[in-house]
Amino acid sequence: MIKSVWAVDPGSEQSASVIWTGEKITDMSILKNEELLGQLKSIPITLDTVLVIEMPQCFGMAVGKTIFETIFWIGRFCEAWPGFFTRVYRSQIKMHFCNSMRAKDTNIRQALIDRLGMPGTRKNPGILYGVKRDLWSALAIGVFFQDKEKEKRGGLD
Repeated sequence: MIKSVWAVDPGSEQSASVIWTGEKITDMSILKNEELLGQLKSIPITLDTVLVIEMPQCFGMAVGKTIFETIFWIGRFCEAWPGFFTRVYRSQIKMHFCNSMRAKDTNIRQALIDRLGMPGTRKNPGILYGVKRDLWSALAIGVFFQDKEKEKRGGLD
């Protein structure tokens, strides 16, 4: 059984990553891709951790250099990871949290807050305390994957 998800929102130069247990965030960071690659290679993992990375998808529009660089890094991250990995698409995340392909990052962020609670303050932190920028996307990837795994098991934990 999967106990934690290392969820990555990849970028062409830096990527956001969150380790999500299904109940809490145990680590989160936005790192240069070279640094994240080093972590994926060196941090000991167990078989109950899965790497989940968002994969760009084509909608028929022309793409630029940054998309190809991001895809290059996705491949390097997956190759470096010694355990199981999978990829998810943004469209899956949008439909899971908002039931609409028109959903924006702010809609997904609000869905996570509605579900997990307000981020809180330094004196009274919530589960989401410290989540910012692309970390929201990484967290959504992790929560999505855990939800799908739970559905496969018939809702049993």
